[in-house]
Amino acid sequence: MLPEWVTEKCPEVSAVHREAAIARQAQLTKPTGALGRLEQLAIELAGLQATGQPRAACVPIIVFAGDHGIVAQEVSAYPQAVTIAMMANFASGGAAISVLARELGSSLEVVDAGTLAQEAMPGIVTDKPRNGTRDFSVEAALTPTELAAAFEAGQRAVARAEAGRPDLLIFGEMGIGNTTTSAAIAASLLGISAEEITGSGTGMDAAGRAHKARVIDAAIARHGIAGASAEKILCVVGGLEIAAICGAIIAAAQRRIPVLIDGFIVSVAALAAVRLNPSCQPFLLPSHQSAEQGHRLVLRALNVQPLISLDLRLGEGSGAAIALPLVRLACSLHNDMATFAQANVPDRPS
Repeated sequence: MLPEWVTEKCPEVSAVHREAAIARQAQLTKPTGALGRLEQLAIELAGLQATGQPRAACVPIIVFAGDHGIVAQEVSAYPQAVTIAMMANFASGGAAISVLARELGSSLEVVDAGTLAQEAMPGIVTDKPRNGTRDFSVEAALTPTELAAAFEAGQRAVARAEAGRPDLLIFGEMGIGNTTTSAAIAASLLGISAEEITGSGTGMDAAGRAHKARVIDAAIARHGIAGASAEKILCVVGGLEIAAICGAIIAAAQRRIPVLIDGFIVSVAALAAVRLNPSCQPFLLPSHQSAEQGHRLVLRALNVQPLISLDLRLGEGSGAAIALPLVRLACSLHNDMATFAQANVPDRPS
């Protein structure tokens, strides 16, 4: 069983602050709607943060890493050793998300939520119930106890970040095989075939992608999890880093901290989070639509529209990080533009 806090209700969007933001947008020195979705983004943030001054200045990035037993079925173009090597790359500052975090002035925490690393690594927070998941083509990936522990790891990561009073949070992931796991979770949650949602991941060719889809479909049929509860699906085919992100999303929303959602894998975790706790839905701000085949289907299921589409498929939280400047600009425009009255500019006739 998942911890009781997972289903505790998240705060309501502040209707008072949202309406005030709508009224302010109508008074700014621009034609109504001229800044498009940036206006709506600022309005949404004002309601989520319950403030007249929406903010995106302090945005920590947390990357969760995990390994996947399903890699034994040859579903990745890269060897499993890459997961641990990339954790070291994150810690030393050489990964894409490390560069982006520096440029954005964001802190970066990397959590080993379930890799095969046998010892703690310098610069990495180790918080995992086991080293890697089981091969879900043969047996359930996680026990209920292990799944619950991964959720708790996500909650603890948010609690650490909360000490810095963040305006938003970005969650990223690293784990060879995790696009296979994510596709299996999404196909099960949405009740669709793996063929519809399985992408090339780390660069599989057409034959490799078809093989990956067959492995997923066979596992879903074997375990009978199509349309099952999110908790059961996460146990049977889930990843430890994906479960940790799912828990982190819910924990952030419960603390009134919006989450800038990254690509396919984080979006799948978000979909599972919404199925487990629908009240976290308003706190999900989609950053981009990735090049991974199934991402648009997951975004559609979440009923959200991404800010950008740049054919990204790196993961790590990189798409959300790249979209963050747009969020910051939306806040600055909302907070700092003059009103018609302040600028002595004639308004539209009433």
